Amino acid sequence: VRKRVAVEALSDFGWYKYVGLDGRVIAMEGFGASGPAATLFEHFGFTVDNVVKTVKEVIG
Repeated sequence: VRKRVAVEALSDFGWYKYVGLDGRVIAMEGFGASGPAATLFEHFGFTVDNVVKTVKEVIG
């Protein structure tokens, strides 16, 4: 299996060794954001639409 997607609500640290060169990681990038959870999840791409879009891009 070469095409993998990881979704992590924290840092992407460590996930790239699991998804490999052909995979993608949806994770928080940056530090110190605050606000309502729904707003932050949308900002960082943790929506159903974005996860589905990313998976489709990866698996082609």
